[in-house]
Amino acid sequence: MRILIQRVKRASVTISGKIKSKIDTGLLILVGIEEADTKDDAEWLAKKAASLRIFDDENGIMNRSVKDIDGSVLIVSQFTLHASTKKGNRPSYIKSAKHEHAIPMYEALCHYTEQEIGKSVATGEFGADMQVELVNDGPVTIWIDSKNKE
Repeated sequence: MRILIQRVKRASVTISGKIKSKIDTGLLILVGIEEADTKDDAEWLAKKAASLRIFDDENGIMNRSVKDIDGSVLIVSQFTLHASTKKGNRPSYIKSAKHEHAIPMYEALCHYTEQEIGKSVATGEFGADMQVELVNDGPVTIWIDSKNKE
C-alpha cells in the first residue's frame, strides 16, 4: 500500500459537479492499493500518517502531527500510485488491486486513521471520476510505501 501525503490549508473532492468532501488544515492522503496489501499495511500507514510531525510548532519548526493540531484528514483512492512506467510510454496498472480487494483495504485505512486521530475522516468515492482540489501548505508532500518501510 502506498500513500502520498500532502499537508494542506484546504482540500476537497468534487464528483459530477458536487462537492463530496472538504477539509481545512490537515492532510490529503492519496492511497494506492495492490493485491499483496493487508489490513496490517493499512494499520501501519494510518499510525505513521497520523503521527508524522509535519506541522509547525510555535517556533516555526515542523514538530507537530495532525493529531497535535486537531487537523482534518481527507483520504482519496488513487490506483495510479502503482503505475509501472518500465516499458513504453503508457503506464501499466497491473499491480493495482481489483475492486474486490481494494475497497476493503481502503475502508480499513479510513477506519484505522479515524481511530488514530480520534475523529471521522473525509473521503472520496472509490472508483469515481473525482476532481481533487488542494492548497498544498509548504509545499509538504511525503511518499510512504508499507512494503518499503524507510
